[in-house]
Amino acid sequence: MSKVVILSGSPSTQSRLYGLINYTTEQLQQAGAEVTLLNVVDLPAEDLIKANFNSPDVTASLALIAAADAVIVASPVYKASYSGLLKIFMDLVPQEGLRGKPVLPLFIGGTLAHLLVIDYALKPVINALGGRHILGGVYAVDQWVERLPDGLYGLSEELVARLERSVKELNELLKL
Repeated sequence: MSKVVILSGSPSTQSRLYGLINYTTEQLQQAGAEVTLLNVVDLPAEDLIKANFNSPDVTASLALIAAADAVIVASPVYKASYSGLLKIFMDLVPQEGLRGKPVLPLFIGGTLAHLLVIDYALKPVINALGGRHILGGVYAVDQWVERLPDGLYGLSEELVARLERSVKELNELLKL
């Protein structure tokens, strides 16, 4: 069974980003993958800020990344880039920590103007961490994700189609 870690850099677990994360998780699990969600916001802030590599939470989180067959990097877009929360965690990942792992970016922002955040902000960092197989990823606009009263999310048809294509590509790489 392939192991996939979804690394969420959202400072809020109520973010529309979780519409993308939840849908992707369901699709991967249906294909037979073991999916673990790693919410960086749940890690101790002081350990992150001070790069405490002896922290049990940081050590366990980095072990999840190391054991993963693939990593999904998810973040809202702030100021034309991914969240600072995501960056502070990525700074703790070892230099070759993503080598040999397909990486699928999932991003959400308020406007299409930030569509290139994946190419210009994220991909150089992934590359610096040894990641060479970076899938095209999915960039969504807030309006494509509706918060439903039951705590779930409604996704636009276009977004569902794009997520399904990306998950299918990841599944093929993982031979699911």
